[in-house]
Amino acid sequence: MELTACIKALEQLKPGDHEITVYTDSAYLFNCIHKKWYLNWQKNGWRNARKQPVENRDLWERLLNLTASQKVDFRKVAGHSGDELNERADTLAKKGIEEAKKGARS
Repeated sequence: MELTACIKALEQLKPGDHEITVYTDSAYLFNCIHKKWYLNWQKNGWRNARKQPVENRDLWERLLNLTASQKVDFRKVAGHSGDELNERADTLAKKGIEEAKKGARS
Protein backbone atom coordinates (compact mmCIF):
# COMPACT_ATOMS: atom_id res chain seq x y z
CA MET A 1 0.00 0.00 0.00
CA GLU A 2 2.84 2.39 0.78
CA LEU A 3 4.27 1.98 -2.72
CA THR A 4 0.91 2.58 -4.35
CA ALA A 5 0.20 5.63 -2.18
CA CYS A 6 3.56 7.15 -3.02
CA ILE A 7 3.10 6.46 -6.73
CA LYS A 8 -0.39 7.95 -6.79
CA ALA A 9 0.78 11.07 -4.99
CA LEU A 10 3.72 11.61 -7.35
CA GLU A 11 1.50 11.00 -10.38
CA GLN A 12 -0.69 13.92 -9.31
CA LEU A 13 2.16 16.38 -9.74
CA LYS A 14 2.74 18.08 -13.03
CA PRO A 15 6.23 17.63 -14.42
CA GLY A 16 8.45 20.45 -13.36
CA ASP A 17 11.16 21.57 -11.05
CA HIS A 18 9.54 20.53 -7.77
CA GLU A 19 11.31 19.65 -4.57
CA ILE A 20 9.23 16.86 -3.09
CA THR A 21 9.54 15.34 0.36
CA VAL A 22 7.90 11.98 1.00
CA TYR A 23 7.46 11.03 4.63
CA THR A 24 7.00 7.31 5.16
CA ASP A 25 6.79 4.87 8.03
CA SER A 26 7.58 2.04 5.62
CA ALA A 27 11.08 0.70 6.23
CA TYR A 28 10.76 -1.27 2.98
CA LEU A 29 10.13 1.85 0.90
CA PHE A 30 12.64 4.03 2.74
CA ASN A 31 15.44 1.47 2.79
CA CYS A 32 15.01 0.56 -0.85
CA ILE A 33 15.50 4.17 -1.85
CA HIS A 34 18.20 5.17 0.63
CA LYS A 35 20.20 1.95 0.49
CA LYS A 36 19.65 1.76 -3.27
CA TRP A 37 18.46 -1.85 -3.19
CA TYR A 38 16.84 -1.23 -6.55
CA LEU A 39 20.25 -0.92 -8.23
CA ASN A 40 21.11 -4.52 -7.35
CA TRP A 41 17.61 -5.65 -8.24
CA GLN A 42 17.95 -4.12 -11.69
CA LYS A 43 21.48 -5.46 -12.16
CA ASN A 44 20.33 -8.96 -11.13
CA GLY A 45 17.32 -9.06 -13.44
CA TRP A 46 14.90 -7.95 -10.74
CA ARG A 47 15.94 -10.68 -8.32
CA ASN A 48 16.57 -9.99 -4.65
CA ALA A 49 19.53 -11.14 -2.52
CA ARG A 50 17.87 -14.55 -2.11
CA LYS A 51 17.68 -14.90 -5.92
CA GLN A 52 13.88 -14.63 -5.75
CA PRO A 53 11.88 -12.30 -8.00
CA VAL A 54 11.42 -8.87 -6.40
CA GLU A 55 7.86 -8.51 -5.18
CA ASN A 56 5.86 -5.66 -6.67
CA ARG A 57 8.36 -5.13 -9.46
CA ASP A 58 5.75 -3.26 -11.50
CA LEU A 59 5.21 -0.80 -8.66
CA TRP A 60 8.92 -0.33 -8.05
CA GLU A 61 9.48 0.38 -11.72
CA ARG A 62 6.68 2.96 -11.74
CA LEU A 63 8.04 4.62 -8.61
CA LEU A 64 11.60 4.69 -9.91
CA ASN A 65 10.45 6.22 -13.20
CA LEU A 66 8.59 8.94 -11.30
CA THR A 67 11.51 9.72 -9.00
CA ALA A 68 14.03 9.74 -11.85
CA SER A 69 12.50 12.85 -13.37
CA GLN A 70 11.91 14.79 -10.14
CA LYS A 71 13.83 15.72 -7.03
CA VAL A 72 12.29 13.52 -4.35
CA ASP A 73 13.59 13.29 -0.79
CA PHE A 74 12.37 10.32 1.26
CA ARG A 75 12.27 10.69 5.03
CA LYS A 76 11.51 7.99 7.58
CA VAL A 77 9.05 8.64 10.38
CA ALA A 78 8.12 6.25 13.15
CA GLY A 79 4.72 4.69 12.62
CA HIS A 80 2.07 4.83 15.32
CA SER A 81 4.20 7.11 17.48
CA GLY A 82 2.01 10.17 17.64
CA ASP A 83 3.27 11.94 14.51
CA GLU A 84 0.16 13.94 13.61
CA LEU A 85 0.41 13.61 9.84
CA ASN A 86 1.39 9.95 9.98
CA GLU A 87 -1.60 9.20 12.20
CA ARG A 88 -3.85 11.13 9.79
CA ALA A 89 -2.53 9.13 6.84
CA ASP A 90 -3.18 5.89 8.72
CA THR A 91 -6.74 6.99 9.52
CA LEU A 92 -7.39 7.86 5.86
CA ALA A 93 -5.94 4.55 4.69
CA LYS A 94 -8.21 2.61 7.05
CA LYS A 95 -11.20 4.66 5.89
CA GLY A 96 -10.34 3.90 2.27
CA ILE A 97 -10.15 0.18 3.00
CA GLU A 98 -13.56 0.24 4.66
CA GLU A 99 -15.09 2.16 1.75
CA ALA A 100 -13.58 -0.30 -0.73
CA LYS A 101 -15.02 -3.22 1.25
CA LYS A 102 -18.46 -1.59 1.25
CA GLY A 103 -18.24 -0.98 -2.49
CA ALA A 104 -17.25 -4.60 -3.12
CA ARG A 105 -20.28 -5.82 -1.18
CA SER A 106 -22.67 -3.64 -3.20
